[in-house]
Amino acid sequence: MNSELFQPTLPLGEPELMRASAYQRYLDELRTASGGISTRISQLSPSLKADLLRFGDDGGASEVVEVMAACVRHGKRVTIHIQTGERVVPLTVFAQERLVHCPMAPDELVGKPMLDLKVMHVEPALLQPPGEANATLVGAEQSHYPLAPLLWELAMRGLRRELLPEITGPAVYRVAPGLEIDALPATGALTPAIQRLARQGATLKELADWPGMDRERATRLLNALYLQSGLIVSRSHPDAVRDGWF
Repeated sequence: MNSELFQPTLPLGEPELMRASAYQRYLDELRTASGGISTRISQLSPSLKADLLRFGDDGGASEVVEVMAACVRHGKRVTIHIQTGERVVPLTVFAQERLVHCPMAPDELVGKPMLDLKVMHVEPALLQPPGEANATLVGAEQSHYPLAPLLWELAMRGLRRELLPEITGPAVYRVAPGLEIDALPATGALTPAIQRLARQGATLKELADWPGMDRERATRLLNALYLQSGLIVSRSHPDAVRDGWF
């Protein structure tokens, strides 16, 4: 991952990361007290809560990119507690501002083995984004990072190898006209594939057959473009109707 996109590592003044075992005990106590579901997830919007519960209680037992996609799609400010090894990283997502707050540099977070990343809990954000009137609720300036590069890395390198639910099914895909292609951290065969998608639409099957691509790379690329708000999905296109992959 391009190290220039993120500043390195735990900034001074940030709290120590909680141990995963201690945080799990805290979650267990919440569930016991509320009869099986955390009182904090109940504070989320009904649509986001329903989306997260598809993946498991409190949004847990799921891939990080799935939960991130849901939070971005609903445009909510949430904190995702991610287990990495023996510690828990609170990742606060400001979807509308396209920012995240994280006590660990995102390139360090996604640089760890993806199998080690586990969503433990999702709750409404307590922190506020930069520029809010109440400065006491705004996290340390050096702990804010752009959201887009993190979403790209999670889509391209995370555990999910299938299309996100919102873009799956027979469809023709194309890059949205307003997407800044040159700003994407694409490498290798991905760059010409993106440029070609900007000129013409393609089904998943067709995209997988392009030079340097296969089904998994095509799937990850479409997920990544969707998370950049840079993907047009057409389900009425004749090629989508004829597509027999699914």
